[in-house]
This record gives sequence, C-alpha cells and structure tokens, in this order.
Amino acid sequence: MSASRKIAFIGLGIMGSPMAANLVRAGHVVTGFNLGQAAIDKLVADGGKGADSIAAAVADAEVVITMVPADPQVEQVILGEGGVLEHAKPGTLVIDMSSITPQTSIKVAAAAQEKGIRTLDAPVSGGEAGAVEAVLSIMVGGGEDDFAEAKPLFDALGTTVIHVGPAGAGQTVKAANQLIVAVNIQVVAEAVVFLENAGVDLPAALDVLAGGLAGSTVLNRKKANMVDRQFAPGFRIDLHHKDMGIVTAAARAVEAPLPVGSLVAQLVASARANGDGSLDHSALLRGVERLAGRKVN
Repeated sequence: MSASRKIAFIGLGIMGSPMAANLVRAGHVVTGFNLGQAAIDKLVADGGKGADSIAAAVADAEVVITMVPADPQVEQVILGEGGVLEHAKPGTLVIDMSSITPQTSIKVAAAAQEKGIRTLDAPVSGGEAGAVEAVLSIMVGGGEDDFAEAKPLFDALGTTVIHVGPAGAGQTVKAANQLIVAVNIQVVAEAVVFLENAGVDLPAALDVLAGGLAGSTVLNRKKANMVDRQFAPGFRIDLHHKDMGIVTAAARAVEAPLPVGSLVAQLVASARANGDGSLDHSALLRGVERLAGRKVN
C-alpha cells in the first residue's frame, strides 16, 4: 500500500470539510463532492480537487469516504441511483463516517459485498473542534484487514481510533457516545442555571469543577458556549435529536433500559420543538432556562 491514497470525500459539511482538508495535509489526493459548491471550492483552496458528481469523484478512487447527515442521505449517496456503489470500482474501500443506525450500515455492507466493494462504518466523536484539530475519536465496524488498511487515514483525522467489531458495531458504539454526551450536556446546563441562581461566579465555578471528578470533555468544550450564550453549531441539536432516536431504538431492540437517556431524549426533542434545532447542542441550556422561568431570546 502506498503512503498516498486517492480518496473521494462525499459530504463537505461542518465535519467533512475540515476532515477532508486534514487528509490533504497528510499527503493524500482528495477529490470532494458536496451539494453546495462553496464547500468544494474551499477544499480546492486547501489543496484538494473538486468534482461535479459522485460518479466523477469516485471514478479513480481507491477509498471513498462519506460524511452526510443521516440514514436517508447515506442510502441515497451510497446505494441510490448515481451513487457510490454504482460507480466505484470493485475492490474500493468505502468508509461511511456519518452517524446512522447500525441496521443501515449492515445494509450498506451487504449491498457493497455483492459488488466486490469493501466497507467500514466509522462514525466519529469530537465535534467541529475535534475535526479541525484532527483529534476525533473514531469507532470502526467492519473487517479487521480493511480496518488495518484504513488506519493511516484515520490517524490523520483522530487520536483515538479503535476497531470495535463487525459491520454496524461502529454505529452502535457511536449511539452510546451520543447518549453519554447528551446526558452530560444536559446536566452541565442544569448546573449552570443552579450556579447562576445561587449568585456564584460562573466561570470560576466551572473552572474548578472541570479540574475535579465532575470534569469532562463536554464541560471543557462547552462551558464557554454556556457562559457566553454563544451557540453557533459545532453539532446541531437537530442532529443530536436524530442520534437520540437511534440510541433509544437500538436500546429497545436489545432490551437495554435507558431511564435517564429517554428523559434527555425528550428534552432534546423539546429544544428542537422550541426552535433551537439549528443551534449547537450546548443550547440545551436554553431549555433549562425556560424551565427556570427565564426569558430566552
């Protein structure tokens, strides 16, 4: 295997754009496709190449990476007419890094196998900052040999890269990740309102909490958003709502109780229903403020 790979990257959004740029920096030849031209132009400015269709992007690719919002887009981009499986060469390695249901990843793997195409499901955690800084956690489902081949690519994108099992396993672990993150954000938001109502110096309080057992990556990454009430999306509530649907359905399928997770899923849904879907998931704070009787702009 040569150090430099020919990669097609489909989906240059908040996460995909910096990830594709990091692959370029690692020395790979990256051809991107996105529904919006501006993201393609940015990849070209970063040293990559642009394509005007999925077919053009994957024509010469050894590896295809997809990073799109949800199951319908994955099915359209990979399985649909004009999609990856229609145009990729046999032997191509297709890596879906979207966050979707395990069942869809298994469906994609089966369809790809029929065409002699290999797949990995490799969802990520770390948000926009993790993508930009190339410090994502990447949980990978699929064959061990395919994982070994893809490992150098993953290492250009993240710092924690682990093979967690067969097709669909990566998505199962990601669902657990999203459960933990949502609950963590919710309880940090509740602590913020509690501290403010008590008249405590909020930045000082959060700094000392971050240094003890209450500390977490969520607290470190999201405390500034909450202190400043700045909720530009690193990971939108709309997407976390989708992910909470995935984890609650997956947990039901394996008869795993989610008493706290189910409640937080409802609070995420409430935030979305109150018009906060396009905001960062740290805006769950706004829901706590509503419950506290505060006026939320």
